[in-house]
Amino acid sequence: MIIPGFIIAMVTFPGVIVHELAHQFFCRLFKVPVFKVCYFRVGNPSGYVIHEPPSSPWTSLLIGIGPLFVNSVVGPLVALPAVLGLKFNSGGGAEGFDLVMVWINMFLIWLGFSIAMHSFPSTGDAASIWKKITESGHSIWLKIVGVPLVGLIWAGAVGSVFWLDAIYGGFIVGFLPGILVHAIAAL
Repeated sequence: MIIPGFIIAMVTFPGVIVHELAHQFFCRLFKVPVFKVCYFRVGNPSGYVIHEPPSSPWTSLLIGIGPLFVNSVVGPLVALPAVLGLKFNSGGGAEGFDLVMVWINMFLIWLGFSIAMHSFPSTGDAASIWKKITESGHSIWLKIVGVPLVGLIWAGAVGSVFWLDAIYGGFIVGFLPGILVHAIAAL
């Protein structure tokens, strides 16, 4: 089923906001001046961060892939209480049914999923990284890391047509917390 991107962005807007916050965070972390930030809008792109070109190509790469780290951590953390409550809830019957908690859990899962779903860097991020790594004078290591990374970002963009971003978001929100709890419990 094909749903226009702006509708998906509207339904999962917290993920767009966190995605842009991640870019801004990495700019601040590496002291790259930020000129303008749009956390969310209806249009293409759904959000953006305009910043000074980083002096280091590695900094450019990290700013570009920042949302992959931030959204992939924040999404599951937000959904963790709800997912664990659903996964390990031993209460049963009518006395264990709390409608308010059901709605809170649904909200947390939606919020975590929407954040995790927007983990993938955009094609604009890929273009910025590509521009920086293809400039002359940079090390071969930058190209060894950067070229496949840009390829993966483009593959993710193509995969989003087949809901790859939603599958990724669902996986890390729905399964990762349970896997972590079982791993910690086994220690």
